[in-house]
Amino acid sequence: MVGRMLRTLLAFTLSLGLIVPAWAQGSPSKTRVTETTGAFAQHAPALAFAQALDQREGWSDDWAQRWIRAAEFNAQVVRLMTPAPSGTPRNWTVYRGRFIEPRRIQAGLQFWRENDAWLQRAEAEFGVPAWLIVGIIGVETLYGQHMGSFRVLDALSTLAFHFPPEHPRAEARATFFTGELEALLRKSREAGVPPTQWRGSFAGAIGLPQFMPSNWSLYGVDFDGDGRVDLSSSAADAIGSVARYMQAFGWQTGMPTHFPVQLEATPEALQTLLAPSILPSFSAEAMHGLGARLNAQGLSHEGLLALVDLPNGDPARGGQPAAFVAGTANFYAITRYNQSSFYALAVIELGQAVEALWRR
Repeated sequence: MVGRMLRTLLAFTLSLGLIVPAWAQGSPSKTRVTETTGAFAQHAPALAFAQALDQREGWSDDWAQRWIRAAEFNAQVVRLMTPAPSGTPRNWTVYRGRFIEPRRIQAGLQFWRENDAWLQRAEAEFGVPAWLIVGIIGVETLYGQHMGSFRVLDALSTLAFHFPPEHPRAEARATFFTGELEALLRKSREAGVPPTQWRGSFAGAIGLPQFMPSNWSLYGVDFDGDGRVDLSSSAADAIGSVARYMQAFGWQTGMPTHFPVQLEATPEALQTLLAPSILPSFSAEAMHGLGARLNAQGLSHEGLLALVDLPNGDPARGGQPAAFVAGTANFYAITRYNQSSFYALAVIELGQAVEALWRR
């Protein structure tokens, strides 16, 4: 029963445009593990990839080939990554309710209490506000409670070589996951951790902040100074790494994330406003003139804005009208963590709800 509920929940979440992890396991141990033969042992493209990686890295012990042979195909990963049928309605109100709720807010408050010094330091060093870091970690893993139980080696191998063809960008996504598989093998060798030991989401994301393996190497920070970057067990390292990531992807200190909008646009103007999606493309004056009416604060914003569409189900089937906000460059920066407007607004609202309690 629990397994069916989990699969339904994850599939529903994916249909809304957010990849979030499953249930938590601790950080990988460095116990010696002997690889076993898996589903990719006779998989020609996977073995060719591994052989090329061994040659490129100068791994004379055939490290990549040995561990690729240990990887298992995971059909559940394919199911969870398969897009929802075309026309499936998305519902911001339902999505929001999963994250902006008492249990998660209270857990965020406890996380802030336990890590206030690290959050203050991250804000000072990277210019990223504590509430944003708290919001991201809360949405990603409920502060470490839901870090994922999939073997990352299996998930990445499956997505690299069996990515669901129904996806509109299947080839590009398969290439992406091939790169992440390479990063996992390299990271495992550097850390002395057998690749089969890592646990994470069905998309291969790891730790409290759900970093992909390449991001662990690029943006991971040893914030607690213990000589290693530990995103699974060290809240300090997770906090510093999220802050560094957001800084690298353009977070601008002091800029709002979004402004309210009163929509009075014609159908033609609305089409123009929505064409760039979440990429800021309009001045405040231009957006206002096209019928996305901004308040005084929004009208005074000097940067570009995007009209962010937040559908609330199918109105013909009892759904509510869509909501809209005007997203700034900082809203867009959050979507570099997960390319979903729902995700970005949930992070913002969760982080700010926790901050409101913290400031009391």
